[in-house]
Amino acid sequence: MTQGPLMPKATAVWLVENTSLAFEQIADFCKLHPLEVKGIADGEVAAGIKGFDPITAGQLTRDEIEKAQKSPAYKLKVAVSKVKLPEVKRTTKGPRYTPLSRRQDRPNAILWLLRNHPELKDAQVIRLVGTTKSTIQQIRERSHWNSGSLQPMDPVTLGLCTQIDLDFEVQRAAKDRPAALAADSGASLLPTEVSTRDEAPEADEHRHGGREERINADSVFAKLKGVRPADDDED
Repeated sequence: MTQGPLMPKATAVWLVENTSLAFEQIADFCKLHPLEVKGIADGEVAAGIKGFDPITAGQLTRDEIEKAQKSPAYKLKVAVSKVKLPEVKRTTKGPRYTPLSRRQDRPNAILWLLRNHPELKDAQVIRLVGTTKSTIQQIRERSHWNSGSLQPMDPVTLGLCTQIDLDFEVQRAAKDRPAALAADSGASLLPTEVSTRDEAPEADEHRHGGREERINADSVFAKLKGVRPADDDED
């Protein structure tokens, strides 16, 4: 399995805004679902996330992007870095420590996470912003004491967590999402042979019906002609 970019969602935001790549190409490069990329383009996903330039970061080249734009079936390849970064491992467990100056921003960050990443579990939100399960439940049910003044704000922008930690938790929560998202993608068009299968019989039925109407009309007029002389004799 090929390694994706350092900040996949932020990289996807930059690629959507600055290139004409297909959603499938961006999703394959950033290890996201195509519907997530479509949501980014529609402004429904990753709202407030600043795009991350993969060219400046050395993860992608301009030639690679131009090659992919000319061929929609081409898959982007991560540029080989000369510097190997050590693998990031989480060594601590439990809620993250939040400085006192940032604690008043946690409800806004929780609201942002609930709206933009509803797939995250409460334990993941707790790890990201260092809150409690009761606070999350209050914000979800709009029973928080300050719910009327809350504004959704990106926890990365607030400094409550890093983009790497956020993407890591989102990827963990999205493992079981692709099948469900594919089922909600909407109804597809029926094949031509299915949609036009019943048209011919209906046309034949109309043609036969018209012929029977003409035949019935002729027989009725013939009967009337046979009856008319009898009417004259009676007069």
